Amino acid sequence: MKLTYLVLSLAVAFGFAEAKAERLVIKGSDTLGAKLVPQLAEHFKAEHPGTTFDIAAEGSTTGIAAIIDGTAEIGMSSRRAKSSEVGAAASKGKNMKPTIVAYDGIAVIVNSANSVKTLTKKQVEQIFAGDVTDWSAVGGSGGRISIYTRNTSSGTYSDFKELAMKKRDYAGGSQKMAGNEQIAAEVGKNPNGVGYVGMAYTKAGGIKVVSIDGATPSVRSVQDHSYPYWRPTFYYTNGEPSGLARQFLDYTIGSAGQKVVAQVGFVPIK
Repeated sequence: MKLTYLVLSLAVAFGFAEAKAERLVIKGSDTLGAKLVPQLAEHFKAEHPGTTFDIAAEGSTTGIAAIIDGTAEIGMSSRRAKSSEVGAAASKGKNMKPTIVAYDGIAVIVNSANSVKTLTKKQVEQIFAGDVTDWSAVGGSGGRISIYTRNTSSGTYSDFKELAMKKRDYAGGSQKMAGNEQIAAEVGKNPNGVGYVGMAYTKAGGIKVVSIDGATPSVRSVQDHSYPYWRPTFYYTNGEPSGLARQFLDYTIGSAGQKVVAQVGFVPIK
């Protein structure tokens, strides 16, 4: 009898634990989803045992689309939703609500062997648009420039076009990469490479950050906007979030979450 009671008790307890286990689906930005959000999730799980996360970092466009089609509770994005996306959401009864969770500076990176240390905003535009094709034209020792960009689903891809290129198209020969880490890896292997990454990805081997009109991305230069390629990053939700999504958003923008933001290499909102 006692054994039966114990088995039943364990079964009830196990069932209760299963019922309490919660899962949060987050999709979108590689800038946020490759490093920051997974670390936030680990810290959050330490305080909320039993919580599981399903994080897919495939670009900001996919995060916004996931809110529109209801396949995620949180959409990570390094850009603001386009008016067409907001309209598509409204047509499906969804309300695209952005919450700024961190700030970032898009760093222009070159191979560590490159003699170029600084560029002007005009030179950056000319390089990425394909007007300038050799490093000798911008003070380097020479060599055909190899351009690495993010792919078209990336918020950083569109943000950089707006912030650095006056919305011009990228040079035809530019190579599109899936994420920040991939760009850093390719530039690190190519003496003539140039690309851009979020601040959290500037410590990769074989690369260095070039200053833009004398400014480099840092907490201070992003906060006071003296660095030209700064931007907010977002969680998108369908209206006001509830349940686990609300808890995780509040954790992210709260003091504990913002400490993680700073540790990973982003700029806190407070």
